[in-house]
Amino acid sequence: MRIPFELAETLAVVVDEGTLDAAARRLHVTPSAVSQRIKALEEQLGRLVLVRSKPVRATEAGASVIRLARQMALLEHDALADLGADDDEAALTSVPLAVNADSLATWFLEPLARLAERHPVVFDLHRDDQDFTAGLLESGTVMGAVTSRAAPVAGCRSSPLGAMRYEAVATPAYAERWLDGDRRTALASAPLVDFDRRDDLQNEWLTQQGVDPTAPPRHYVPASNDFATAVRLGLGWAMLPRFQSQDALERGDLVPLGGPPVDVALHWQQWNLRSPLLDAIADAIVAEGRRVLAPR
Repeated sequence: MRIPFELAETLAVVVDEGTLDAAARRLHVTPSAVSQRIKALEEQLGRLVLVRSKPVRATEAGASVIRLARQMALLEHDALADLGADDDEAALTSVPLAVNADSLATWFLEPLARLAERHPVVFDLHRDDQDFTAGLLESGTVMGAVTSRAAPVAGCRSSPLGAMRYEAVATPAYAERWLDGDRRTALASAPLVDFDRRDDLQNEWLTQQGVDPTAPPRHYVPASNDFATAVRLGLGWAMLPRFQSQDALERGDLVPLGGPPVDVALHWQQWNLRSPLLDAIADAIVAEGRRVLAPR
């Protein structure tokens, strides 16, 4: 059995775009042609590769085919580079990567910008919590990920980046209003800011302070820059990385609430596939992470 590259590529585009119509526009074919390619792939493999939901999603078999399509596209890029294809002639290679929100909002884009200047590449970034980005590697959705998981995902290799260090901060006015008096009692009723319902950094810090983490009321602000803005506006206290709080702390717009910082160890994982492009991406991201993140 062989899997034609055109069919594998079509499946990857369909899942990336979410619908057959959107995939058809990207591939410059009709929706009927896209549907026929998916059907031909399923008939050839003898199993379903696509769940036709809104948006569509790959089955387990489809995820394997998508991983193959992305690897083949990467190897094609490397081969064209070896053959001396001009950047103007070669199509830009799309590289899907996964990253946590705070890294994306602070240090992650700078190495990508430098890479884009030197390589014919565009980046398809998937944002998720650092505890969940490794799952995007396992499914074949991305080629590399910033993750809190140290153990390599199957078929991947892992490199330590450093630790994102978070400290509890609030505005002076908020601290005066909500945190005056007995600290434990105050923290149990003072509103805090969570990124989303999977964010446990504030809970971890509260536990260290001897406070029941289920007690305080919460704002949910699911965007990293807006999250930091919510704290600076006094909606609540939260754990912020020094990248986002340093200037405000120096100006006195924010004050530290004390207690030990919470370090989140980060790692770079990528497919264990020898590729000059993927290796260049890894080198740039790992070097930047080790430069700006706290040593473990």
